[in-house]
Amino acid sequence: MKLYSIIYSLLFTSAVNICMAQPAKKDTTIRLITLDPGHFHAALVQKSMYSDIDPVVHVYAPKGLDVQQHLQRIDAYNKRADKPTNWNEEVYLGDDFFDKMLADKKGNVVVMAGNNRRKTEYIKRSIAAGFNVLGDKPMAIDPQNFERLESAFTLAARKKLVLYDIMTERYEITNALQREFAMISAVYGKQKVGTPQHPGVEMESVHYYYKYVSGNVLTRPDWFFDSKQQGEALQDVGVHLVDLTQWECFPDRVINYKKDIKFNSAKRWTSDVSLSRFNIITGSNGFPAFLKSSVVHDTILKVNANGSVNYKLVGVNVKLTARWEYKAIAGGDSQYSILHGTKANLEIKQGAEEKYSPVLYIEPVNNNDVAYEQQLLNKLKIVQTKYPGINLKKEGKRWEVIIPDKYKDGHEAHFARVTDRFLEYLKKGDMPKWEVPDMIAKYYTTTTALALATKK
Repeated sequence: MKLYSIIYSLLFTSAVNICMAQPAKKDTTIRLITLDPGHFHAALVQKSMYSDIDPVVHVYAPKGLDVQQHLQRIDAYNKRADKPTNWNEEVYLGDDFFDKMLADKKGNVVVMAGNNRRKTEYIKRSIAAGFNVLGDKPMAIDPQNFERLESAFTLAARKKLVLYDIMTERYEITNALQREFAMISAVYGKQKVGTPQHPGVEMESVHYYYKYVSGNVLTRPDWFFDSKQQGEALQDVGVHLVDLTQWECFPDRVINYKKDIKFNSAKRWTSDVSLSRFNIITGSNGFPAFLKSSVVHDTILKVNANGSVNYKLVGVNVKLTARWEYKAIAGGDSQYSILHGTKANLEIKQGAEEKYSPVLYIEPVNNNDVAYEQQLLNKLKIVQTKYPGINLKKEGKRWEVIIPDKYKDGHEAHFARVTDRFLEYLKKGDMPKWEVPDMIAKYYTTTTALALATKK
């Protein structure tokens, strides 16, 4: 019996040692931290639930209206009748919110959508502390912060962390289809180089101060009208235009900003916002002190709200314009886009003829080419494989791309799709090789355009 006891003891000890030697199972749960949510995009990330994300979200912010409105939006999503969410917000409020977040380490992904004055600094310091970052555009609003952002990407690669920006416009169906048709040489031909006067690619977006978000009129913070805190138009919403140009015209290509981007010109101009409209948009009672230097006649605020850049991307002349206006005639934010190919132009319009909803047109360069029409209809099958139900309707010299309503899910739904892509990259521990250099090229384009326009 003594021998059996010894053998049993040895076997038990070995089993314990083996179990202790097994590596601990890696915790793959994503825990969100929302940092200083001054922009409504922070809430839209949480308009949906995600199986891989813990419903407890830690919020760090200074006291004030920005965070109050953010929490109200999350609460509204939790209480809505149709597919309510079940987020649990744990909130820390204080002037030391950022240092407190770094010290607490209560999550592994920081969501940033708010005041952009210190956003790039927050991004870099969060990466240095070991956090992944899902950042709303813009992640840099001037050349100095571009340098900081570039170093943040280098640091993220070294620490094997994911730094990614929220590019919702890739999921707008007309943009996606414009890209698909541009990749079919029998339909689009080759990308025209164009000239600075007649570019190969032209895009313009118009955003509106007065708009609805999740069914309610949006109240914007007063700092939104300060370009030193929000960024100017081309450096803010214009980021989408630069991203779409790279993504559609040079899909999956690694862009080297030092070699592939050359500037022709850039300019900026102001929009006038009356005191009454400012009060409506912000819920304020007068202009704050930090905006007084931009006020004329005591009632008109001159906002650096418009910008345009004319540049060469991989040899192709591109012109991009971003503008802000008070309120849309109908619909919401609008965009115009045209890609000039040797066989066809791919044009997105959103005017009265389109009932202020985006419509994609294919206009052949040679309208009398019967063979082209047959090629177009044959190649349509390639697009239909990826997007079942897509069709074409001939209108005079052009074709309208007919898009079923199931693909028109709206801007707010695109935040969940970007987040899903971010989660995919987190699981893989990597991104496609073109994503990071193209993000760097994107912010180089916008911030250098600002420097050029300001110098002029």
